[in-house]
Amino acid sequence: MICCRPSRRALLRWSAIVAGASLLPAEAASAADDVRPVNLELVTVTETTAVLTWYTGIPGTDDGLGRMKPAPSDAEVLYGTHPSRLTMTAHGPSDTPYHYVELTDLEPGRTYYYKARSRGRAAAPTWLAFGESAGTPLGDVFAFTTPQPPPGRHLFSIALCNDLHLGETVAGLVGQLPWIKGIEQVPGHPPYPEVMAEALIADARSRGATHLLAAGDVSSEAAPADLHNAKRLLDTFGTLGTDYLVARGNHDRAHSGSPYASCSPSTWQGNDCFKDAFFPSGRTYFAHDLRGLRVIGLDTYDKPGDGGDSGGLSADQREWFESELAKDPDRPTLVFGHHPLFTENDPLAVTGTHSLDAGQSLGILAAYNRAPGVFLHHAGHTHRNQRSTFPLAPRVVQQEVGAVKEYPGGFTLLRVHTGGYALNFYKTRGDEARAWSERSRQELSGQWPQLSLGNRPADRNTVMTRDLSGLG
Repeated sequence: MICCRPSRRALLRWSAIVAGASLLPAEAASAADDVRPVNLELVTVTETTAVLTWYTGIPGTDDGLGRMKPAPSDAEVLYGTHPSRLTMTAHGPSDTPYHYVELTDLEPGRTYYYKARSRGRAAAPTWLAFGESAGTPLGDVFAFTTPQPPPGRHLFSIALCNDLHLGETVAGLVGQLPWIKGIEQVPGHPPYPEVMAEALIADARSRGATHLLAAGDVSSEAAPADLHNAKRLLDTFGTLGTDYLVARGNHDRAHSGSPYASCSPSTWQGNDCFKDAFFPSGRTYFAHDLRGLRVIGLDTYDKPGDGGDSGGLSADQREWFESELAKDPDRPTLVFGHHPLFTENDPLAVTGTHSLDAGQSLGILAAYNRAPGVFLHHAGHTHRNQRSTFPLAPRVVQQEVGAVKEYPGGFTLLRVHTGGYALNFYKTRGDEARAWSERSRQELSGQWPQLSLGNRPADRNTVMTRDLSGLG
């Protein structure tokens, strides 16, 4: 489900966006068409690769969620360095409606032009009200430019992820509003949170991640069985506390009631099953050395509450955090936690429940400004890709990452070099994962991509220069 209960004002604002769905341009199709390729997205652009995804369906059909019924087809991308000379070709599997094509061996700093098509028909891009989903449109082709790589030698890569929601069975619910229809897994298929978590682990490893940071909401409502399952799946990546690290989200908060009675009493309310699962012998916030990089994990729901309000740190955690930064202010530091400090361009964030308490966020930014080594703050909770910087700490990038458990369904790979770093979002590639990701894009009356994919290429793909030569 969506992480928070918005206010009436937020819902009215969102309703205006959903109402605008009727203004989306419709793609004409003749009755003779047996497949239509749609939802083209340029997801990932690195210095040498690009990832494109799209969907093929049967025109004139409806799967009950407002989209065409899936139709397997071929996947072909024609591309080149001139719009009228697309001399290179890449293909994806031809037995699926859920297409994923990766272009490789690209040159850094070059502009490429491409067409994506199935059965010779050009794929139509996902329509975004405030951005471009498939690159820059130029006539009948799209364009993108590969960045230069981060300076220096590659050191290691970290998968940044959040919002696994193990135990959830219906996606896309907002409060108790009857006109917002949730989406369930297709009967007979595995639970979608497990499908997406397994795909996350497989793809993070295949993309070269040696470490993984899970920024909260690993469970739906912190039930012991769901937390156990989340840890079981994450353990397939490696060892907790060494290979992967976890922070608490509002869904992982302490709960009251008989399902939680076997867990340890909480500082705030009820019983804390999340602490028992991931922090049985200590506090739920920490500093960790990762090959010289200081990684700070925040518990952004270290407070009482029902999970539907703003996040917050306890007084003890705030004191510890500022002291930890002050001990070595110039040390390269990555901070991760569930709630963003502030959210930009988010129509559901007018109440502030999509972020930390504003006063605490201002205090954290002030602390970052006193600690020049902090360069990245990874957050979840909003289920979207969004890159932000704030005037109080302009050297720090806040990167919100799309949810693991639903469209766009993936993680961000942080590649650390001696002279900087790159952030690239990847959709997960498994067959079941691609099918669920495409199905769950229909959340919020099909308008979920407007909020979650990321309107700007930089919301999904960024290269930054930074002296990180002291890391090993």
